[in-house]
Amino acid sequence: MRSTFPGREERRGGGVIPAPAFPRSGGGAAEAAPAGNGGGRLEESLLSNGIRVLTEAIPGVRSVALGVWIRQGAAHEALSETGASHMLEHMVFKGTERRTPRQIALELERLGGSLDAFTSREHTSYQARVLSEHLPVALDVLADLVLDPLLRQEDLDLEREVVLEEIATVDDTPDDLVFELHGEAMWGEHPYGRSILGTRESVEGLGADTLQRIHRERYRKGELIVAAAGHLEHERIVETIAERFGALPGTEVAPVPDIDYSDGGPPVDLHVQRDTAQTHVVFGSRTPPRSDPQRYPLSLISAAFGGGMSSRLFQRVREEMGLAYSIYSFQSFYSRAGVSGVYVGTRPEGAARAVDAILEEFGTVMREGLSDDELREVKDQVKGQVMLSLENTASRLFRLAGFALYDQPRLTLDQLLERIESVTRDDIKEAAERSFNPERQAILRLGPG
Repeated sequence: MRSTFPGREERRGGGVIPAPAFPRSGGGAAEAAPAGNGGGRLEESLLSNGIRVLTEAIPGVRSVALGVWIRQGAAHEALSETGASHMLEHMVFKGTERRTPRQIALELERLGGSLDAFTSREHTSYQARVLSEHLPVALDVLADLVLDPLLRQEDLDLEREVVLEEIATVDDTPDDLVFELHGEAMWGEHPYGRSILGTRESVEGLGADTLQRIHRERYRKGELIVAAAGHLEHERIVETIAERFGALPGTEVAPVPDIDYSDGGPPVDLHVQRDTAQTHVVFGSRTPPRSDPQRYPLSLISAAFGGGMSSRLFQRVREEMGLAYSIYSFQSFYSRAGVSGVYVGTRPEGAARAVDAILEEFGTVMREGLSDDELREVKDQVKGQVMLSLENTASRLFRLAGFALYDQPRLTLDQLLERIESVTRDDIKEAAERSFNPERQAILRLGPG
């Protein structure tokens, strides 16, 4: 299982510009959308209980990536139940009404396939990847996991120790821990600032009754999202999902609380003492949510600051100043707000110089924006990344799910590329003024004094 916590969530591409969305349909009927340049056939069906089924038929491949998304993540948890969503994700693999833990692990592996899961701030997901002829088996396994886990107290008592080890691993990994601490500082009391893994105290306090209640209220009702990409037939997948999930009652999930992101959030400057070889520093500020069109200029700014070896900060802090091995930008957009920022790891004696250089670059872009040539370069870079991502069934799967999870605009791929291309220097400057003002950054340092 692959569990996602702050830091890994942001670094695994939460801010990547979404692929084209497409119209929804009602009553279980499918509606297709033109794929545009480089896409497969996109179809969506809406079951009567609110479950959305999205597929992309991709010519020339023999595999299928598929997944189920539940609108239950760290941001939906009560403060006393922090980490419950992540623990529930672990527990579904401890056995179902029809399969033992070993049978769950063996079912797809014996066919050369894979099974995975993760928990994030706003949802939990279970995914599989198999050859197309094994798609019925994969659908059955995913349905079994989501609908019928045993969730026994004796299994929880054992798995709790595994999660406590996971928490300890983060605590011993400073370039992960610094993101967790930064999230707490930047988001304050908002649920986005809570640990996805939970704390040692909250995990030790979880009981099977809590997990059973969350499963009953969130997993066994509508509002689920099922997506698949690869060699497939949309109608057959819809039929199977309707058979396994169609009887679930429909429901509306309580939204994540609103949060003010208008000025990037309050400035923060904290130093957490830790005896490490490097000082790890995260800069960040609140951004508009995923639905806001400002994500386009923000994605271009992020690429300009730390999107690769040619980026401003890589060239200045690493190549010119020799202060870091690892420096990069990150961003994630959620339903209520987002985050955009930079990470750098540097020896303690160089930390102050690295911080000053990064803030100076923020100020330059805030005042001047990007030149015509640099804007052209990052547009080509981001558009190329979008196109290259379409060559992987797993990434297409996650894009499909993103359409439904965040109700993204109904764009073809060509329209999406046009949105990126239409970003102006004024758009860049406006986004930088809001999200990269050096005087309004949340900065967290982790390392020696």
